[in-house]
Amino acid sequence: NAFSHSERQISETHTSMAKGEGGENCSAKELLKSPEILNSGHIKLDKNNGKPMLSVCNKICYAIGGAPYQITGSAIGFFLQIYLLDVTLLDPFNASIILFVGRAWDAITDPTVGFFVSRSKWMKFGRLLPWIVMSTPFAVTTYLLMWYVPNISTGKLFWYLIFYCLFQTLMTCFHVPYSALTMFISNDQTERDSATAYRMTVEVLGTVLGTAIQGQIVGNSNAPCIASLELNLTVSSEEINITHQISLEQTRKAYMIAAGVICIIYVICAAVLFYGVQEIRDTHGKSSKRAIPFFQGLKMVMQHGPYVKLILGFLFTSLAFMLLEGNFALFCIYTLGFRDHFQNILLLIMLSATLTIPFWQWFLSRFGKKTSCYIGISSAIPFLILIVTIKSNLVVAYLVSVAAGVSVAAAFLLSWSMLPDVIDDFNLKYPDYPGLEAIFYSFYVFFTKFASGVSLGVSTLSLDFAGYLTRGCVQPNTVDTTLKILVCPLPVALILVGLFFFKLYPIDEETRRKNKKLLEDLRINESDTDSSDTYSNKSTPV
Repeated sequence: NAFSHSERQISETHTSMAKGEGGENCSAKELLKSPEILNSGHIKLDKNNGKPMLSVCNKICYAIGGAPYQITGSAIGFFLQIYLLDVTLLDPFNASIILFVGRAWDAITDPTVGFFVSRSKWMKFGRLLPWIVMSTPFAVTTYLLMWYVPNISTGKLFWYLIFYCLFQTLMTCFHVPYSALTMFISNDQTERDSATAYRMTVEVLGTVLGTAIQGQIVGNSNAPCIASLELNLTVSSEEINITHQISLEQTRKAYMIAAGVICIIYVICAAVLFYGVQEIRDTHGKSSKRAIPFFQGLKMVMQHGPYVKLILGFLFTSLAFMLLEGNFALFCIYTLGFRDHFQNILLLIMLSATLTIPFWQWFLSRFGKKTSCYIGISSAIPFLILIVTIKSNLVVAYLVSVAAGVSVAAAFLLSWSMLPDVIDDFNLKYPDYPGLEAIFYSFYVFFTKFASGVSLGVSTLSLDFAGYLTRGCVQPNTVDTTLKILVCPLPVALILVGLFFFKLYPIDEETRRKNKKLLEDLRINESDTDSSDTYSNKSTPV
């Protein structure tokens, strides 16, 4: 998901894995002391303070693993609606069913897959990486079939619904365990934040790549619009196919080529992740801390105040940006009249977001995450108002796109960077209940995808009610008005509601530093206790 996410997004992403019932646990300090881990070449010790560090290569390989989710998400988020309406020639009502049901199904799969991942056994390559490797070939196959137009007169609705849902399920099998690596590649908060910055940069770059591949390949093969629809509203799909068979077939072939290129990149990124990242594995046996049942853990997580406030803030801001994502291409084509430039405008938004990620990383470290959240996300509001109030002007549209990308970067990075702080706060409150990270992250992604499904379904139905004309050169005034509402007033209202919940979010910089110090003290105490027990066992005569 290009604006999210993620979650689509952005994704839509640090899903951490709960340890299964009967699984082995150990303290963070024990893991960091393990000779097997420290000598593996993946974790090094900081010469200044002796803390474990991830190498730059590890962080880059980890970050590259997030690209497939964002590349496919941006392609689907920006282009699937247009593809269903103007290429497959489905009516808006059937397209809305596919988009809403597909996203709703995708949302359901996150906690479900998180549940099964949490109970996975350790294998030769870890507990998470096997999920990523096994799901990849099936995911790329279903992705290709999702962009293929079958030669059937009826049943297209079920074709796209089935393969859309299958792809989303397999993408979840990749993304949930991948996101879990955030909490398990390092136990140091600074290292996790640094890896997150690498990941966010690559993921936003992935949205740029997905937008560029899909937009440039498809944009150069757009089937022409049909001016006769303005006069004759009863033109059938069969007549459209006959009239523009060659051009339409070229457009469909372009979508398949774009899908093939994206699938190749998907496989390469999965291979880099597999060979470049190592999971921290328990080598010290069981600890005294106990695993708890899934639903009991879910109840505890959903009753944690900071998590609820963060979810609500993230839900409303995600819904705002996903409304933009799903409708901005149509807005550029029909309301602004930039049919030949819309793919460049979308690309410029994501390129601007990519280039400003390092700035926001510096800004949040300098002024704090909450302040950065207010300034970064709210900065989109004046530009959204500007783009719908000014007269259609290509130069202004490009300038607004650059400014909008700055806000997208803030929303993309900050919401996800705040979630590990919530987990640390929870672990301090419930130190005897480890391994609930999967619930935190999977439901975080669940609400992101739920927002995406609602936004796509509502917007496509709204266009249907407004009288959207498939492949029409000009749309009725009601469609223009609907697109303006979906691009400005509604997202602005949702952003304001989201910022209200971020205001209630209780973990500021002072609380975060306090929690970090308390966690370090807790790990030191655990280490001292474990060392004392080990010494006592060695001193006891047999």
